[in-house]
Amino acid sequence: MTATESQQTAGAVLSAPFFFRGEVVEGTAAVHRSRDLGVSFATPDIDLDRVVAPRTEVPPLLDVPLDEIVDFLVEAGRRIRDPRNPFIGECIDRMSATHTLPRALLEAQVAGAAAYLDKQILHAVVEQNFPDPKALDGWIAKQDFQGRKSFVRAFAPRLIHVLPGNSPGQAVKSIAQGALVKAINLFKMSSSDPFTTPAILRTMADIDPGHPVVRSMSAVYWRGGDAAVERVLFRPQYFDKIVAWGGGDAIDNVVKYLGPGLQLVSFDPKTSISMVGRQAFGTAATLEHAAGLAADDVMVLNQDACVASRFVFLEANEQDADRFCDRLYRRIAERATASGGNRPLGAELKEEIRTLALLDDEFRVWGATDGTGVVIRSGAPVDFHPVGKTVNVVAVESLDAAIRYVTVATQTVGFFPFDRMPDFRDRLAAGGAQRIVRLGEAGPSTIGNPHDAMYPLHRFVHWMVHEDGTVATPGFAGRLDE
Repeated sequence: MTATESQQTAGAVLSAPFFFRGEVVEGTAAVHRSRDLGVSFATPDIDLDRVVAPRTEVPPLLDVPLDEIVDFLVEAGRRIRDPRNPFIGECIDRMSATHTLPRALLEAQVAGAAAYLDKQILHAVVEQNFPDPKALDGWIAKQDFQGRKSFVRAFAPRLIHVLPGNSPGQAVKSIAQGALVKAINLFKMSSSDPFTTPAILRTMADIDPGHPVVRSMSAVYWRGGDAAVERVLFRPQYFDKIVAWGGGDAIDNVVKYLGPGLQLVSFDPKTSISMVGRQAFGTAATLEHAAGLAADDVMVLNQDACVASRFVFLEANEQDADRFCDRLYRRIAERATASGGNRPLGAELKEEIRTLALLDDEFRVWGATDGTGVVIRSGAPVDFHPVGKTVNVVAVESLDAAIRYVTVATQTVGFFPFDRMPDFRDRLAAGGAQRIVRLGEAGPSTIGNPHDAMYPLHRFVHWMVHEDGTVATPGFAGRLDE
Protein backbone atom coordinates (compact mmCIF):
# COMPACT_ATOMS: atom_id res chain seq x y z
CA MET A 1 0.00 0.00 0.00
CA THR A 2 1.36 3.45 -0.93
CA ALA A 3 1.61 6.34 1.50
CA THR A 4 -1.25 8.07 -0.28
CA GLU A 5 -3.45 4.96 -0.09
CA SER A 6 -2.66 4.68 3.61
CA GLN A 7 -3.76 8.28 4.11
CA GLN A 8 -7.05 7.54 2.35
CA THR A 9 -7.59 4.41 4.40
CA ALA A 10 -7.06 6.42 7.56
CA GLY A 11 -9.49 9.06 6.36
CA ALA A 12 -6.84 11.71 5.77
CA VAL A 13 -7.47 14.40 3.16
CA LEU A 14 -5.37 14.24 0.00
CA SER A 15 -3.02 17.14 -0.63
CA ALA A 16 -3.26 18.90 -4.00
CA PRO A 17 -0.43 21.46 -4.34
CA PHE A 18 -0.44 24.52 -6.58
CA PHE A 19 2.31 25.59 -8.95
CA PHE A 20 3.17 29.25 -9.43
CA ARG A 21 5.64 29.86 -12.27
CA GLY A 22 8.32 27.56 -10.89
CA GLU A 23 7.35 27.37 -7.23
CA VAL A 24 5.36 24.56 -5.62
CA VAL A 25 2.96 25.71 -2.90
CA GLU A 26 1.49 23.20 -0.45
CA GLY A 27 -1.33 23.95 1.93
CA THR A 28 -4.60 22.85 3.48
CA ALA A 29 -6.42 26.18 3.66
CA ALA A 30 -9.32 24.91 1.54
CA VAL A 31 -10.92 21.47 1.40
CA HIS A 32 -12.86 20.36 -1.69
CA ARG A 33 -14.61 17.21 -2.87
CA SER A 34 -14.03 15.46 -6.17
CA ARG A 35 -16.93 15.64 -8.62
CA ASP A 36 -17.64 11.97 -9.28
CA LEU A 37 -16.47 10.09 -6.20
CA GLY A 38 -16.81 12.73 -3.48
CA VAL A 39 -13.25 12.24 -2.21
CA SER A 40 -11.85 15.13 -0.15
CA PHE A 41 -8.68 16.95 -1.15
CA ALA A 42 -7.00 20.02 0.29
CA THR A 43 -5.38 22.97 -1.47
CA PRO A 44 -3.67 26.19 -0.46
CA ASP A 45 -5.45 29.50 -0.80
CA ILE A 46 -5.20 31.08 -4.24
CA ASP A 47 -2.98 34.11 -4.29
CA LEU A 48 -4.59 35.89 -7.23
CA ASP A 49 -1.73 38.35 -7.56
CA ARG A 50 0.65 35.48 -8.25
CA VAL A 51 -1.38 33.95 -11.09
CA VAL A 52 -1.77 37.22 -12.98
CA ALA A 53 1.11 38.53 -15.10
CA PRO A 54 0.90 42.30 -15.69
CA ARG A 55 0.51 43.44 -19.29
CA THR A 56 3.77 45.34 -18.91
CA GLU A 57 5.62 42.02 -18.65
CA VAL A 58 6.97 40.58 -21.88
CA PRO A 59 6.08 36.85 -21.92
CA PRO A 60 9.13 34.83 -20.76
CA LEU A 61 9.05 32.59 -23.84
CA LEU A 62 8.65 35.35 -26.42
CA ASP A 63 12.25 35.41 -27.63
CA VAL A 64 13.10 31.77 -26.93
CA PRO A 65 13.52 29.97 -30.27
CA LEU A 66 10.87 27.37 -30.96
CA ASP A 67 13.54 24.71 -31.41
CA GLU A 68 14.77 25.27 -27.85
CA ILE A 69 11.22 25.01 -26.50
CA VAL A 70 10.74 21.72 -28.34
CA ASP A 71 14.01 20.37 -26.96
CA PHE A 72 12.92 21.21 -23.42
CA LEU A 73 9.53 19.53 -23.92
CA VAL A 74 11.19 16.43 -25.31
CA GLU A 75 13.40 16.16 -22.23
CA ALA A 76 10.32 16.63 -20.03
CA GLY A 77 8.60 13.79 -21.88
CA ARG A 78 11.56 11.53 -21.17
CA ARG A 79 11.44 12.41 -17.46
CA ILE A 80 7.65 11.87 -17.28
CA ARG A 81 8.03 8.35 -18.68
CA ASP A 82 10.84 7.51 -16.24
CA PRO A 83 9.34 5.05 -13.72
CA ARG A 84 11.52 6.57 -11.01
CA ASN A 85 9.84 9.99 -11.35
CA PRO A 86 8.49 10.66 -7.83
CA PHE A 87 6.08 13.38 -8.94
CA ILE A 88 4.28 11.16 -11.44
CA GLY A 89 4.16 8.20 -9.06
CA GLU A 90 2.64 10.33 -6.32
CA CYS A 91 0.22 11.87 -8.83
CA ILE A 92 -1.09 8.46 -9.93
CA ASP A 93 -1.45 7.35 -6.30
CA ARG A 94 -3.58 10.36 -5.44
CA MET A 95 -5.56 10.49 -8.67
CA SER A 96 -6.53 6.83 -8.27
CA ALA A 97 -8.63 7.94 -5.30
CA THR A 98 -10.46 10.79 -7.05
CA HIS A 99 -10.86 9.58 -10.64
CA THR A 100 -13.38 7.14 -12.09
CA LEU A 101 -10.81 5.52 -14.40
CA PRO A 102 -8.94 2.50 -13.02
CA ARG A 103 -5.30 2.96 -12.08
CA ALA A 104 -3.98 1.04 -15.10
CA LEU A 105 -5.82 3.37 -17.48
CA LEU A 106 -4.62 6.45 -15.60
CA GLU A 107 -1.03 5.27 -15.90
CA ALA A 108 -1.51 4.54 -19.59
CA GLN A 109 -3.09 7.95 -20.14
CA VAL A 110 -0.18 9.87 -18.64
CA ALA A 111 2.46 7.72 -20.34
CA GLY A 112 0.64 7.87 -23.67
CA ALA A 113 0.28 11.63 -23.48
CA ALA A 114 3.98 11.98 -22.64
CA ALA A 115 4.70 10.32 -25.99
CA TYR A 116 3.24 13.50 -27.50
CA LEU A 117 6.41 15.25 -26.28
CA ASP A 118 8.36 14.00 -29.26
CA LYS A 119 10.41 16.27 -31.52
CA GLN A 120 8.84 15.06 -34.75
CA ILE A 121 5.31 15.22 -33.35
CA LEU A 122 5.69 18.70 -31.86
CA HIS A 123 7.14 20.14 -35.05
CA ALA A 124 4.35 18.50 -37.08
CA VAL A 125 1.73 20.07 -34.80
CA VAL A 126 3.22 23.53 -35.29
CA GLU A 127 3.61 23.12 -39.05
CA GLN A 128 -0.01 22.02 -39.45
CA ASN A 129 -1.32 24.91 -37.35
CA PHE A 130 0.73 27.70 -38.90
CA PRO A 131 1.31 28.31 -42.62
CA ASP A 132 4.63 29.89 -41.65
CA PRO A 133 5.87 28.69 -38.23
CA LYS A 134 8.52 31.42 -38.30
CA ALA A 135 5.75 33.77 -37.17
CA LEU A 136 6.14 32.27 -33.70
CA ASP A 137 9.80 33.30 -33.51
CA GLY A 138 9.64 36.78 -35.00
CA TRP A 139 8.02 39.31 -37.31
CA ILE A 140 7.37 38.02 -40.84
CA ALA A 141 7.74 40.63 -43.58
CA LYS A 142 4.90 40.84 -46.11
CA GLN A 143 3.91 43.07 -49.00
CA ASP A 144 0.55 43.13 -50.75
CA PHE A 145 -0.06 43.62 -54.49
CA GLN A 146 -0.52 47.36 -53.97
CA GLY A 147 2.92 47.70 -52.44
CA ARG A 148 1.90 48.12 -48.80
CA LYS A 149 4.46 46.65 -46.39
CA SER A 150 3.64 44.92 -43.15
CA PHE A 151 5.02 42.57 -40.54
CA VAL A 152 2.95 39.85 -38.87
CA ARG A 153 3.65 37.90 -35.69
CA ALA A 154 1.89 35.10 -33.86
CA PHE A 155 2.37 36.87 -30.55
CA ALA A 156 2.52 35.02 -27.23
CA PRO A 157 -0.98 35.10 -25.68
CA ARG A 158 -2.16 35.04 -22.09
CA LEU A 159 -4.32 31.93 -21.65
CA ILE A 160 -6.51 30.39 -18.97
CA HIS A 161 -6.91 26.68 -19.63
CA VAL A 162 -10.02 25.14 -18.03
CA LEU A 163 -8.92 21.51 -18.10
CA PRO A 164 -11.24 18.51 -18.49
CA GLY A 165 -11.77 15.97 -15.75
CA ASN A 166 -12.15 12.89 -17.94
CA SER A 167 -8.70 12.77 -19.56
CA PRO A 168 -5.55 13.24 -17.42
CA GLY A 169 -3.43 13.05 -20.56
CA GLN A 170 -4.88 16.35 -21.78
CA ALA A 171 -2.81 18.14 -19.13
CA VAL A 172 0.39 17.08 -20.90
CA LYS A 173 -0.89 18.23 -24.29
CA SER A 174 -2.23 21.53 -22.95
CA ILE A 175 1.09 22.34 -21.27
CA ALA A 176 2.97 21.51 -24.50
CA GLN A 177 0.62 23.55 -26.65
CA GLY A 178 0.80 26.51 -24.28
CA ALA A 179 4.60 26.35 -24.52
CA LEU A 180 4.62 26.04 -28.32
CA VAL A 181 2.65 29.27 -28.71
CA LYS A 182 4.89 30.87 -26.03
CA ALA A 183 1.90 31.76 -23.87
CA ILE A 184 1.66 32.83 -20.26
CA ASN A 185 -0.55 30.01 -18.99
CA LEU A 186 -2.86 29.53 -16.03
CA PHE A 187 -4.27 26.00 -15.74
CA LYS A 188 -7.54 25.61 -13.87
CA MET A 189 -7.62 21.96 -12.82
CA SER A 190 -10.68 19.76 -12.39
CA SER A 191 -11.80 18.21 -9.12
CA SER A 192 -11.39 14.75 -10.68
CA ASP A 193 -7.74 15.46 -11.35
CA PRO A 194 -6.09 18.28 -9.38
CA PHE A 195 -2.79 16.35 -9.47
CA THR A 196 -1.50 15.70 -13.01
CA THR A 197 -0.76 19.28 -14.06
CA PRO A 198 1.40 20.16 -11.03
CA ALA A 199 3.19 16.80 -11.39
CA ILE A 200 4.11 17.59 -14.99
CA LEU A 201 5.20 21.11 -14.09
CA ARG A 202 7.24 19.89 -11.12
CA THR A 203 8.98 17.47 -13.46
CA MET A 204 9.86 20.40 -15.72
CA ALA A 205 11.04 22.49 -12.78
CA ASP A 206 13.25 19.60 -11.73
CA ILE A 207 15.01 19.94 -15.10
CA ASP A 208 15.48 23.71 -14.77
CA PRO A 209 13.41 25.77 -12.30
CA GLY A 210 14.33 28.99 -14.09
CA HIS A 211 13.54 27.84 -17.61
CA PRO A 212 11.16 30.21 -19.47
CA VAL A 213 8.71 27.33 -20.05
CA VAL A 214 8.51 26.79 -16.29
CA ARG A 215 8.20 30.52 -15.60
CA SER A 216 5.27 30.67 -18.04
CA MET A 217 3.10 28.14 -16.18
CA SER A 218 0.82 28.23 -13.14
CA ALA A 219 -1.69 25.59 -12.03
CA VAL A 220 -4.39 26.02 -9.39
CA TYR A 221 -7.78 24.67 -8.45
CA TRP A 222 -10.97 26.47 -7.60
CA ARG A 223 -14.53 25.26 -7.73
CA GLY A 224 -16.00 26.03 -11.14
CA GLY A 225 -18.41 28.92 -10.90
CA ASP A 226 -16.72 30.49 -7.87
CA ALA A 227 -17.43 34.13 -8.64
CA ALA A 228 -14.95 35.38 -6.04
CA VAL A 229 -12.16 33.95 -8.21
CA GLU A 230 -13.62 34.17 -11.69
CA ARG A 231 -14.78 37.78 -11.47
CA VAL A 232 -11.14 38.69 -10.85
CA LEU A 233 -9.35 36.40 -13.28
CA PHE A 234 -11.73 36.29 -16.24
CA ARG A 235 -10.85 39.81 -17.38
CA PRO A 236 -9.23 41.06 -20.60
CA GLN A 237 -6.71 43.19 -18.71
CA TYR A 238 -5.19 39.93 -17.46
CA PHE A 239 -5.91 37.27 -20.09
CA ASP A 240 -6.60 37.15 -23.81
CA LYS A 241 -8.43 33.85 -24.13
CA ILE A 242 -10.05 31.12 -22.09
CA VAL A 243 -9.37 27.66 -23.50
CA ALA A 244 -12.20 25.65 -22.02
CA TRP A 245 -12.84 21.94 -21.98
CA GLY A 246 -15.82 20.45 -20.23
CA GLY A 247 -19.53 19.88 -20.01
CA GLY A 248 -22.26 22.34 -20.85
CA ASP A 249 -22.34 23.89 -17.39
CA ALA A 250 -18.60 24.56 -17.45
CA ILE A 251 -18.78 26.24 -20.86
CA ASP A 252 -21.88 28.25 -19.95
CA ASN A 253 -20.12 29.48 -16.84
CA VAL A 254 -17.22 30.83 -18.90
CA VAL A 255 -19.44 32.43 -21.55
CA LYS A 256 -20.97 34.90 -19.12
CA TYR A 257 -17.56 36.54 -18.61
CA LEU A 258 -16.76 37.03 -22.29
CA GLY A 259 -16.59 40.48 -23.81
CA PRO A 260 -14.37 42.70 -25.92
CA GLY A 261 -10.77 41.56 -25.51
CA LEU A 262 -11.54 38.21 -23.85
CA GLN A 263 -12.27 35.35 -26.24
CA LEU A 264 -13.31 31.74 -25.76
CA VAL A 265 -11.68 28.79 -27.47
CA SER A 266 -14.19 26.10 -26.62
CA PHE A 267 -13.81 22.33 -26.70
CA ASP A 268 -17.40 21.94 -25.63
CA PRO A 269 -19.44 18.77 -25.07
CA LYS A 270 -19.54 16.45 -28.05
CA THR A 271 -21.14 13.11 -28.85
CA SER A 272 -19.49 10.64 -31.20
CA ILE A 273 -21.29 8.00 -33.25
CA SER A 274 -20.67 5.02 -35.52
CA MET A 275 -22.22 4.28 -38.91
CA VAL A 276 -22.16 0.66 -40.05
CA GLY A 277 -23.37 -0.37 -43.50
CA ARG A 278 -25.08 -3.56 -44.59
CA GLN A 279 -21.72 -4.85 -45.84
CA ALA A 280 -21.00 -5.85 -42.22
CA PHE A 281 -23.28 -8.86 -42.75
CA GLY A 282 -21.42 -10.18 -45.80
CA THR A 283 -19.85 -13.09 -43.93
CA ALA A 284 -19.73 -14.31 -40.35
CA ALA A 285 -16.11 -13.18 -40.12
CA THR A 286 -16.98 -9.70 -41.42
CA LEU A 287 -19.76 -9.37 -38.84
CA GLU A 288 -17.39 -10.35 -36.03
CA HIS A 289 -14.79 -7.90 -37.33
CA ALA A 290 -17.24 -4.98 -37.57
CA ALA A 291 -18.61 -5.65 -34.08
CA GLY A 292 -15.07 -5.70 -32.68
CA LEU A 293 -14.20 -2.39 -34.35
CA ALA A 294 -17.40 -0.80 -33.04
CA ALA A 295 -16.56 -2.02 -29.52
CA ASP A 296 -13.10 -0.45 -29.80
CA ASP A 297 -14.72 2.93 -30.48
CA VAL A 298 -17.23 2.58 -27.66
CA MET A 299 -14.53 1.72 -25.15
CA VAL A 300 -12.11 4.61 -25.70
CA LEU A 301 -11.19 5.62 -22.12
CA ASN A 302 -13.98 3.33 -20.87
CA GLN A 303 -16.36 5.54 -22.90
CA ASP A 304 -15.30 8.65 -20.97
CA ALA A 305 -13.73 10.35 -24.01
CA CYS A 306 -15.60 12.66 -26.40
CA VAL A 307 -14.44 10.47 -29.30
CA ALA A 308 -16.02 7.36 -27.72
CA SER A 309 -19.04 6.17 -29.68
CA ARG A 310 -22.43 6.22 -27.95
CA PHE A 311 -24.78 5.57 -30.88
CA VAL A 312 -24.29 3.03 -33.67
CA PHE A 313 -26.47 3.62 -36.74
CA LEU A 314 -26.72 0.20 -38.34
CA GLU A 315 -28.02 -0.47 -41.85
CA ALA A 316 -30.03 -3.60 -41.05
CA ASN A 317 -33.41 -5.16 -40.43
CA GLU A 318 -34.36 -6.04 -36.88
CA GLN A 319 -33.16 -9.63 -37.09
CA ASP A 320 -29.71 -8.68 -38.42
CA ALA A 321 -29.49 -5.81 -35.95
CA ASP A 322 -29.97 -8.26 -33.08
CA ARG A 323 -27.17 -10.45 -34.44
CA PHE A 324 -24.86 -7.43 -34.49
CA CYS A 325 -25.95 -6.27 -31.01
CA ASP A 326 -25.24 -9.67 -29.51
CA ARG A 327 -21.70 -9.64 -30.87
CA LEU A 328 -21.14 -6.00 -29.96
CA TYR A 329 -22.20 -6.63 -26.36
CA ARG A 330 -19.83 -9.58 -26.06
CA ARG A 331 -16.90 -7.51 -27.36
CA ILE A 332 -17.68 -4.62 -24.98
CA ALA A 333 -17.90 -7.02 -22.04
CA GLU A 334 -14.53 -8.52 -22.96
CA ARG A 335 -12.90 -5.09 -23.06
CA ALA A 336 -14.62 -4.02 -19.83
CA THR A 337 -13.24 -7.07 -18.05
CA ALA A 338 -9.75 -6.37 -19.39
CA SER A 339 -9.77 -2.67 -18.43
CA GLY A 340 -11.24 -3.11 -14.95
CA GLY A 341 -12.71 -0.29 -12.90
CA ASN A 342 -16.30 -1.29 -13.64
CA ARG A 343 -18.64 1.02 -11.77
CA PRO A 344 -22.41 0.42 -11.68
CA LEU A 345 -24.48 2.86 -13.68
CA GLY A 346 -26.22 5.72 -11.92
CA ALA A 347 -29.71 5.21 -10.57
CA GLU A 348 -31.37 7.39 -13.21
CA LEU A 349 -29.70 5.59 -16.11
CA LYS A 350 -30.47 2.20 -14.54
CA GLU A 351 -34.15 3.13 -14.40
CA GLU A 352 -34.13 4.30 -18.05
CA ILE A 353 -32.63 0.99 -19.17
CA ARG A 354 -34.94 -1.08 -16.97
CA THR A 355 -37.95 0.65 -18.50
CA LEU A 356 -36.70 0.07 -22.05
CA ALA A 357 -36.14 -3.61 -21.31
CA LEU A 358 -39.87 -3.95 -20.60
CA LEU A 359 -40.79 -2.58 -24.05
CA ASP A 360 -39.90 -5.65 -26.08
CA ASP A 361 -41.81 -4.49 -29.15
CA GLU A 362 -39.67 -1.34 -29.51
CA PHE A 363 -36.40 -2.04 -27.72
CA ARG A 364 -34.14 -4.92 -26.83
CA VAL A 365 -31.40 -4.77 -24.20
CA TRP A 366 -28.23 -6.86 -23.82
CA GLY A 367 -26.03 -6.76 -20.72
CA ALA A 368 -26.33 -5.49 -17.18
CA THR A 369 -26.12 -2.16 -15.38
CA ASP A 370 -23.14 -3.23 -13.29
CA GLY A 371 -20.63 -1.36 -15.46
CA THR A 372 -19.69 -4.31 -17.68
CA GLY A 373 -21.59 -3.03 -20.70
CA VAL A 374 -25.09 -2.48 -22.07
CA VAL A 375 -26.31 -2.51 -25.68
CA ILE A 376 -29.75 -1.14 -26.51
CA ARG A 377 -31.34 -1.80 -29.90
CA SER A 378 -34.01 0.63 -31.07
CA GLY A 379 -35.57 2.13 -34.18
CA ALA A 380 -34.67 5.70 -33.18
CA PRO A 381 -32.02 7.13 -30.82
CA VAL A 382 -32.86 6.96 -27.13
CA ASP A 383 -33.55 10.32 -25.51
CA PHE A 384 -30.79 10.06 -22.88
CA HIS A 385 -27.00 10.22 -23.05
CA PRO A 386 -25.46 6.73 -23.02
CA VAL A 387 -22.55 6.53 -20.56
CA GLY A 388 -20.72 3.90 -18.53
CA LYS A 389 -20.11 1.48 -21.45
CA THR A 390 -23.68 1.86 -22.69
CA VAL A 391 -24.32 2.09 -26.44
CA ASN A 392 -27.51 2.52 -28.45
CA VAL A 393 -27.69 0.62 -31.75
CA VAL A 394 -30.22 2.29 -34.03
CA ALA A 395 -31.42 0.11 -36.91
CA VAL A 396 -32.03 2.13 -40.10
CA GLU A 397 -33.08 1.08 -43.59
CA SER A 398 -30.25 3.13 -45.07
CA LEU A 399 -27.33 5.09 -43.66
CA ASP A 400 -28.76 8.04 -45.57
CA ALA A 401 -31.50 8.08 -42.93
CA ALA A 402 -28.89 8.45 -40.18
CA ILE A 403 -27.67 11.79 -41.53
CA ARG A 404 -30.63 13.62 -39.97
CA TYR A 405 -29.34 12.72 -36.51
CA VAL A 406 -25.96 14.41 -37.12
CA THR A 407 -25.64 17.84 -35.48
CA VAL A 408 -23.00 20.40 -34.56
CA ALA A 409 -22.53 18.38 -31.36
CA THR A 410 -21.41 15.33 -33.37
CA GLN A 411 -17.65 15.09 -33.14
CA THR A 412 -16.30 11.80 -34.50
CA VAL A 413 -18.06 9.40 -36.86
CA GLY A 414 -16.58 5.90 -37.09
CA PHE A 415 -17.55 4.42 -40.47
CA PHE A 416 -17.80 0.94 -41.99
CA PRO A 417 -17.24 -0.11 -44.74
CA PHE A 418 -14.32 2.18 -45.37
CA ASP A 419 -14.86 2.57 -49.12
CA ARG A 420 -18.24 4.29 -48.54
CA MET A 421 -16.73 7.11 -46.47
CA PRO A 422 -16.17 9.54 -49.38
CA ASP A 423 -19.88 9.32 -50.26
CA PHE A 424 -20.87 10.58 -46.81
CA ARG A 425 -18.18 13.02 -45.67
CA ASP A 426 -19.65 16.16 -47.29
CA ARG A 427 -23.13 15.43 -45.94
CA LEU A 428 -21.72 14.70 -42.49
CA ALA A 429 -19.84 18.01 -42.56
CA ALA A 430 -22.99 19.83 -43.66
CA GLY A 431 -24.81 18.33 -40.68
CA GLY A 432 -22.13 19.64 -38.34
CA ALA A 433 -19.86 16.63 -37.79
CA GLN A 434 -16.18 17.41 -37.38
CA ARG A 435 -14.34 14.16 -38.05
CA ILE A 436 -14.92 10.93 -39.95
CA VAL A 437 -12.63 7.94 -39.38
CA ARG A 438 -12.54 4.26 -40.11
CA LEU A 439 -14.57 2.32 -37.60
CA GLY A 440 -12.26 1.26 -34.78
CA GLU A 441 -9.97 4.29 -35.15
CA ALA A 442 -11.85 6.90 -33.13
CA GLY A 443 -9.12 7.03 -30.48
CA PRO A 444 -5.93 7.88 -32.37
CA SER A 445 -5.80 11.08 -34.39
CA THR A 446 -3.58 12.22 -37.22
CA ILE A 447 -0.88 14.49 -35.80
CA GLY A 448 -1.65 18.19 -36.25
CA ASN A 449 -5.14 17.75 -37.72
CA PRO A 450 -7.97 20.11 -36.73
CA HIS A 451 -9.68 19.38 -33.43
CA ASP A 452 -13.35 20.28 -32.98
CA ALA A 453 -13.35 21.86 -36.45
CA MET A 454 -10.42 24.23 -35.82
CA TYR A 455 -6.65 24.44 -35.69
CA PRO A 456 -6.33 25.15 -31.95
CA LEU A 457 -2.84 26.66 -31.81
CA HIS A 458 -3.72 29.05 -34.60
CA ARG A 459 -6.64 30.20 -32.46
CA PHE A 460 -4.58 30.50 -29.28
CA VAL A 461 -2.12 33.15 -30.44
CA HIS A 462 -2.57 36.90 -30.56
CA TRP A 463 -2.10 37.84 -34.21
CA MET A 464 -0.29 41.16 -34.24
CA VAL A 465 0.28 43.28 -37.38
CA HIS A 466 2.82 46.07 -37.91
CA GLU A 467 1.97 48.02 -41.09
CA ASP A 468 4.81 50.11 -42.46
CA GLY A 469 3.61 52.22 -45.35
CA THR A 470 3.69 51.83 -49.12
CA VAL A 471 6.69 51.25 -51.35
CA ALA A 472 6.93 52.00 -55.05
CA THR A 473 5.48 49.21 -57.15
CA PRO A 474 5.67 49.05 -60.96
CA GLY A 475 2.36 50.13 -62.46
CA PHE A 476 1.14 51.70 -59.22
CA ALA A 477 1.44 55.42 -58.44
CA GLY A 478 0.44 57.45 -55.42
CA ARG A 479 -0.54 56.56 -51.87
CA LEU A 480 -3.47 54.46 -50.80
CA ASP A 481 -5.07 57.40 -49.01
CA GLU A 482 -5.05 59.68 -52.06
